[in-house]
Amino acid sequence: MAVGRATVPAVDGRTGERPPVVRGRGTAPVHHGELLQGVFEGPGGVPVRALVTLPCPLFTTRAVFTPAPHGGGGGVTVRPAWRRKARRAAELALDGTGLGGRLEVTGDVPLGRGFGSSTSDVLAAVRAVGDALGAPPTAVEAARLAVRAETASDALMFEGTTVLFAQREGTVVEDFGRPLPPLRVLGFGTRPGSTGVDTLALPPPRYDRAERARFEELRALLREALRTGDAALLGAVATQSTLINQRRLPVPGLDALLAVARECNALGLQVAHSGDLAGLLLPRTADTGPARAGLRRAGIGECWEFTVGECWEFTVGG
Repeated sequence: MAVGRATVPAVDGRTGERPPVVRGRGTAPVHHGELLQGVFEGPGGVPVRALVTLPCPLFTTRAVFTPAPHGGGGGVTVRPAWRRKARRAAELALDGTGLGGRLEVTGDVPLGRGFGSSTSDVLAAVRAVGDALGAPPTAVEAARLAVRAETASDALMFEGTTVLFAQREGTVVEDFGRPLPPLRVLGFGTRPGSTGVDTLALPPPRYDRAERARFEELRALLREALRTGDAALLGAVATQSTLINQRRLPVPGLDALLAVARECNALGLQVAHSGDLAGLLLPRTADTGPARAGLRRAGIGECWEFTVGECWEFTVGG
């Protein structure tokens, strides 16, 4: 299925040729791991694995799709060649059009760390194809294509809102309908010298009944945090999700990191549940100096920071 349900460009009745298809461009953001991840009650009460990602403005992926002359028979080449998931996404987006072409993907996203690099590649590719066809994909369409291209996807395509996203189905379990409250994130790697984590090689985590009940409690708390703009409550949810994750993909020195969070009055600690990223969640106007000093004492040298969330009026009952 082509993105946006685009069809093959009409053939000119006078010349028997298709009109030229313009070069398309697409960009995609990254994320900084998860705020919450686990198993939740989906439609009809069926359990589903899902996550809430933390947006991150530090990196961007860019894609350019150049349609092949005379259609190209539906084949796509990609540069660099190792970005096979992006090529597969472009082919899926072109399905049914008879078109092919050349895809170029560029960006500075670190690989395998938990930034969602593969989803960023895939989303940029799908958006570039949609731009070329004049049929931009909706977030729902992009999510479905992303899962087909890479088996499990992140929720990068849902911008401007916060969603609980079923990463292996490509569907939204719950759209909370609100952006995150204002936060400053002090990010760092939890495994110095790490070359990343092969996320698809990890077995899907299994959770017991008590943990599943806890995930539903955290989902409700997250919903309330977003409704009221309570950044502290959001941070508490992220910390609890981190603690549950510790039994699956352990974060080295987690106790020391939690101690740093307490010492610098952080709102919480979030981690990439299938990567080596972590972040101290702080008030948006916070001085990160004490937190950086605490991380150095814990053996963490490299840090980065960014802000997320929007400042807007919250009303009781809104």
